[in-house]
Amino acid sequence: MSVCLKGRSFLTLRDYTAEEIEYLVDLAIDLKDKKRRGIFEKNMANKNVALIFEKPSTRTRCSFTIGAVDEGAHPEYLGRDDIQFGHKETTEDTARVLGRMFDGIEFRGFSQKTVETLAKYSGVPVWNGLTDEDHPTQILADFMTIKEHFGYLKGIKLVFIGDGRNNMANAMMIGCSKMGLDFVIASPESLRPEDKLTKECEAYAAESGGTIFMTADPIEAVKDADVIYTDVWISMGEEESAKDRVELLRPYQVNKALMEATGKETTKFMHCLPAVRDYEVTNEVIEGPQSIVFDEAENRMHTIKAVMVATIGK
Repeated sequence: MSVCLKGRSFLTLRDYTAEEIEYLVDLAIDLKDKKRRGIFEKNMANKNVALIFEKPSTRTRCSFTIGAVDEGAHPEYLGRDDIQFGHKETTEDTARVLGRMFDGIEFRGFSQKTVETLAKYSGVPVWNGLTDEDHPTQILADFMTIKEHFGYLKGIKLVFIGDGRNNMANAMMIGCSKMGLDFVIASPESLRPEDKLTKECEAYAAESGGTIFMTADPIEAVKDADVIYTDVWISMGEEESAKDRVELLRPYQVNKALMEATGKETTKFMHCLPAVRDYEVTNEVIEGPQSIVFDEAENRMHTIKAVMVATIGK
């Protein structure tokens, strides 16, 4: 596959073709295999990457740090209290400064506009580690994990259960529609993606051969599912609505009965983590034989490494 992503930012899967997304997944699979065999090609030798974190993180921070070090780069963590970002200094000015010192910039925070501004003004590739609207590096890890377990992506039926308008549901709908998966959201009507995004993804699906379906009935949703996917019911910054949200989403808990409702023993359970056990998913399911959440967590590092290698590597 002839794909060149040098110098590209990675802000959303909207910006990437199906061929480019598949290329990144396959590159991650190759880098994972090499790491396990002790082969480190140092594709980013002498590179420096800035890691800006407005929101805390386990998998994203560790993935960018380890991925950079594995490939010979120096990662510099910049927490919200470490720089003047958005306080005494504009995002535009911070972008210009960091772009003159670093070869790539990761941003994990609140606003999609912020990561887009960094990309516009820095002059170097910028990678979206999570915003309130999108989470594209997570979707790459999810696709890698699905491909490892099923051997393919196109035609997989993936059902997202729970809060259907959060960043994970948005990002998953974009990715699935680009790659030709059959994507289903099971959520209350009040927690559906915005109509504008849904229509955009329906156009992607028409081109890729995928489908998009939404229902309030979780049992209807999971029939014949290959993958059941869920996320926390309370996203970062929404803690004040916790009580009402839990009551609204309790019928959407992924439990043994819901897994059995697929009618397939081969159905896999996925979660981007962290998980609030016995809320969105029971302990029995996440610890059960159908759960592949820790393969998925490990693959964050391999796919993030692939994004950095593809965009700033040799």
